[in-house]
Order: sequence, then structure tokens, then C-alpha cells
Amino acid sequence: MEAEASIFETSEMMANFLGSTQLLRETWKLCSIANTTAPERFVMDHVRSTGFIAFSGIRSLDGSESYPDDLVSPASVHDGLFSTLDRHAGGEEEPVMVHAGLLKLFFSVFDDPNFQTRMQALVEKSRSVILTGHSTGGTTASLMALILLSVLENVPSPPQVLCITFGSPLLGNESLSKAILRHRWSGSFCHVVMKHDIVPRLLFAPLAFLNTQLLCLLQLWRLAIASPHSGQSAVPASNPQKAQLLCFVLGHAEARANAAEQTQNGLFWPFGNYLFCSEEGAVCVDSVVAVINLLHLMLATATATSCINDHLKYGECTADVSLQFMRKKDFMQGNLPKSSYEAGIALALESSSLLGQESIARLARDCLRMVRQMGLTPNLSSAKLAIDLAKITPNRAQIEWYKARCDQSDDQMGYYDSFKRNQASKREAHVNICRIKLAVFWDRIIAMIDNNELPYDFNKRGKFVNAAHFYQLLVEPLDIANYYRSGKHQKEGHYLQNGRERRHEIFDKWWREREDNGEQHTKRSKFASLTQDSLFWARVEEARETLKMVRSESYSMKLVELHESIGEFECYAQKLIESKEVSVDVLAKNSSYNLWVEELEDLKAELQQLPPQFPGFSHGEAIPRSG
Repeated sequence: MEAEASIFETSEMMANFLGSTQLLRETWKLCSIANTTAPERFVMDHVRSTGFIAFSGIRSLDGSESYPDDLVSPASVHDGLFSTLDRHAGGEEEPVMVHAGLLKLFFSVFDDPNFQTRMQALVEKSRSVILTGHSTGGTTASLMALILLSVLENVPSPPQVLCITFGSPLLGNESLSKAILRHRWSGSFCHVVMKHDIVPRLLFAPLAFLNTQLLCLLQLWRLAIASPHSGQSAVPASNPQKAQLLCFVLGHAEARANAAEQTQNGLFWPFGNYLFCSEEGAVCVDSVVAVINLLHLMLATATATSCINDHLKYGECTADVSLQFMRKKDFMQGNLPKSSYEAGIALALESSSLLGQESIARLARDCLRMVRQMGLTPNLSSAKLAIDLAKITPNRAQIEWYKARCDQSDDQMGYYDSFKRNQASKREAHVNICRIKLAVFWDRIIAMIDNNELPYDFNKRGKFVNAAHFYQLLVEPLDIANYYRSGKHQKEGHYLQNGRERRHEIFDKWWREREDNGEQHTKRSKFASLTQDSLFWARVEEARETLKMVRSESYSMKLVELHESIGEFECYAQKLIESKEVSVDVLAKNSSYNLWVEELEDLKAELQQLPPQFPGFSHGEAIPRSG
């Protein structure tokens, strides 16, 4: 029997959470306040342990702001504020780009000292931070969420960040969407979209051709948004004007849907979860392909009036979602689905109110089914990886055996130096093959995470976190040895700056974020089986290079800097050794570390024969006095 699958995972959890709470209603209330009464373009609130920030979507709709649809790199605009997003992008991948006008709008708020002061105070006292915004206020909220997620990435026990937008335009290119997937941030974004609202679809089209009509509509939207209680719930624009805009955007949305699986540089892409709302309920998806297709198919059922007026109906939508969530649906009007999977598809179509239009419903059904066919569900993929992990373990065992043999060898080099210096031997060649196979396995896992093919909490599952950490401690020293023995450091610089593979940085983060489970960190009585800093040998290589530079350097200020660097490494290494956080191979007689110690003693002896330029250093102090 074919394994049943949920086409959703994080999106299903997001939908259950939002549908069973009042969060949508509360965040929309703040958006309404920000739109109508906020002179500072934002509203902040703190309820129990949760901080709320809502951004106004009015300022950019007043006609005074240009609305260019060009893309710019956010990292280059503001001192690398968004540089985290471009980290680890593929060499052929387009840089992360966002809409120039929306980025300008964001910085008009972010650069306000009052906003930064209040935001910092709010974040510091909150366990959760929820950012929200309607219309272009949603893109401001998304950019602010990206900054918070980047800043908090390396903070112990950071507050949880959730961004909920209402009728927000698309923000950036495909590289932005991929970067958010790589960082596992998709679950932090939920974009609420009314069935016919044209704003979330606008940037599928080149808006330069519609500036006159669009500016008129933007001003009409502004009047309606700013005065929600005036009784004006519709936008009084001419039907030909509305129809022209709908036809133009719909044509480009259809073209994007037809090419949704193809990489297209310079175009706008969705990211995160999308909650599509209609009078029949709501459906939440997180697949980019499904989002693009549903944005098109739902708009295809719109009228010239509904595509404009739906942008003003999020208050009605948020009031109904909880009721729709609690309402039982049945299949009395049709045949009972053959499986729970087909039932899920049928319910999703009913909630999107597309079932009544057969041609559109058929395309939507095919779209949702296609998501499933793209691969195993995340949980099934995780289970298969557990089997693959067991299959790859013999390669790890071979390297463990190799290390044990090197630790007992008469050459007293240790496994790092044996691997580095004996490149041509059969034994080292076999170990290198095992090293490469393990790297391929772990890189495949990273790629699956990047593509959202594994469970949202995969990086917190002890089996894989512990296996990744052990792999890193055992194998990264060999990666470092291979880097230096191949001479890459001479062309590309030292390993720490330019040679480290992305997987090791990710595994560092996994280990930092693991649950401690009350483990007792007792003092070691014997040396560790593996050196607890996987970068130890990279630091040794840099320390040896620094000693060589000291011998050839004549400029006094540079010499002070070099001697301080040597002293810092000496303290670092001594601390590791005293706490027995290193393996015995570090202390092997002919290891690179012991050779460095001997070279350091020789240098100190030479300095004693010279005028006392660095008296503290020559007398054995870790950091020399500079006079």
C-alpha cells in the first residue's frame, strides 16, 4: 500500500495554531490601529510575555511615494544589515534582492532612533515577538522579522519571532525565498491573502506600464483604509480601470504559474506560509510552486470589483477564520474520498471556494497533488535518512580505526599529521575515500533542509544532532589536513577564513542549540577521545604561520600584533590541555602542535639574545609587553 502523506507540515501546524487562537484577530486590530491612528507609522504593545509590532501600510499609498518595481540588494544598501541572507548561497545563484521602493519604505521606519530604542526594549522583555502589517506594512514587517531572525540566530534562548502579514505584496526574488528556506525561517512567516486581493499578485506584473491607473487606485485604497468606519467598504474606481488592471496582472500571474518550477532571475517569489482565505474557510500552504499556482487560480475567479475590494476585507476574514476552523465539513454533496490524502485535497479545495468552478478546481487539485509527487513527506524522508545513517556508519568506523592506529604508531605524529603528510599511501587514500563519502552524506542532508524536505525540527532531533557532532569532531581535522596538504591555503587563505565547509558551521549551530537535558559537565579525569574543538588544528596552522611571520617582520607595531596573536593561541591551547579537552594525538611528540611548541621555545631563546624589545615575551609570558 502506498504510504499516505500530508502535503503540508509546517503549514498545517501554522493553520491549526492560527485557527484555534485569536491571534489573527488581535494582530489585525493592531494593523487597523497602525493604519488609522499611528503618527509614527508603527504601533507597539506588550501582552504578558509577548511583544507586538504593527506597521502602517498607509504612508506608501498617499501618492507621494514612487512605486518602482526594480530589485536591489538589501545587504549593499545598509552596511551589510542583511548580509546573513547571502551567506552560503551557491556560486551561480543570483544575490538576494528585494523591491527597491519597499526597502526604502522599511528604512524610513527602521532608521528612526525612537523606533530602534522602543523595539530593543520590547524585544528584551519578550519571550515572543509578533510583527504584523497590512498591505505594504506587511513587507516592512517581513524585513524587520528578517533582521530580528538574523540578529537572534546566535543568541542563547532567543525570543520566538513570528511575522503575520495581511494582503502584503511580494517582496524579493527567488534567492530570498531560498535563503529563508536555508535558514529554516519559513515557519516564522504567515502571509494572509484574501481570495481575490490583487495586491499580493501585483508584482507578478511589470507595474511601470500601469503607473497612472495604479496610483489612482492606491489613493482610493488609502482613503478606505484610513477611514474603516466611514461606511466606505468599496473602492469607487471605474470598472474599465479595474478590469484593465485585473486583466494585465492575471495574464502575468498565469505566465508565472506555468513556469513556477523554473528558476527565473529578476522576478518576485513568495516565501514562508500562505493562508488563503475565502468565504468558505482557509487553506494554508508552504510550497512555493503551490503558492504561485493558487495565487493565479484564485485570481482567475475574480471580478474587476472583487480584486480591488478584497484588499479591504481582512477584518471580515480574521473574524471568520476561527469559526470556519471549528465548523465540521462533510462530503454529502459528493463521493466519499478514497483516502485521507484525497480528503485533505477536497477539504483544501472547498476552503478555497474553488470547487464550484470545475476547470479551475481541476487545476488546483492537480497543483496540490503535484506537491506530494515532488518527493517523500518530511517525516518519511527523515526515517529513510536514519537508515542511510546506519549504512554510512562503517565509513566513520574506518576513520575511528585509523585514528586509533595512528595514536599507537611509532612515528608519534597523531592522525591529523599522518593524514596530512602521508598523502600517497594506500591507507590514507582509503581514509580519504571514507571522508568524502561521509561529506556527501551530510551535504545531502543540508541540501534536503535547504529544500524544505525534512521536518521543521530536524535540527533538534538528538539522533542526528549527536551524529553530526561526532562526525564533525572526528572528520573536520581531516578536512583541515586535506586543505593544507593540497596547498589551498596558499591560494585562498587560511581554513578558518576561507576553507571551512558550510556543513560544519551548521553543525556548530545545531550543537549550540541542543537541549541540555540537565547534563552534568564534570571535570575530565583523562584526555578526551576526540579534541572538543574541531577547529583546533586550523588554529595550530595559523599559529605556525604567525611564528614564521615574526621571524621575517621588522615593523615594530606589526610585531606587537603578531606576538599578541601567539600569546592568545598559547593561552587557548594550554586551557584546552589542562581541562583535558584534547585527544592524546595533540600531545604526540611529532604532532604539529608539539612542533609549534618547540618552534616557540626556539624563538624565545633567540629573543633573549637580542635587545629587550619584547622583554615579557622572552621571559615566558603569554602576551608580551609593548613598552
